[in-house]
Amino acid sequence: MATAIWCAAAHLLKLIWKTNFNVPLSRDIFFMTDIQTRADLEQVMAQFYSRLLSDDRISYIFTDVAQIDLQTHLPKIVDFWEVVVLQSGQYRKNVLQIHLDLHAHTRLKQEHFQIWLGHLNKTVDEQFLGANAENLKTRALSVATVMQVKMQQLD
Repeated sequence: MATAIWCAAAHLLKLIWKTNFNVPLSRDIFFMTDIQTRADLEQVMAQFYSRLLSDDRISYIFTDVAQIDLQTHLPKIVDFWEVVVLQSGQYRKNVLQIHLDLHAHTRLKQEHFQIWLGHLNKTVDEQFLGANAENLKTRALSVATVMQVKMQQLD
């Protein structure tokens, strides 16, 4: 968030002072909005899972171990994040137990959580800017941390 603010400020100064210094902007932060709807979460999760499934370091967990059907899985994931971020929706499953069961089939390592968080943060940061976007990333870190602690207790 601080980087985005700095880039926006530097960009404005460049316009005001008509200077030639360059501030690389990988996105147009002036027109970015916050996550506000289920459709926003669907957009984030579709791009996020596309990244996960394209990353050989983690994709096998989804394709070979969990054998997810993305068309069935994505609405459930969006349900979860809708409850967490927008405080609406109806996700009622025990997300921790689902991942503990997965961990029983293949060990989920700290590296997997780091990759997962990296892709999530990048996806959110490229598309949204605001309190809900930051909340999604913060809550994702919290969820990942709790899962890792619980999994370490089982090992």
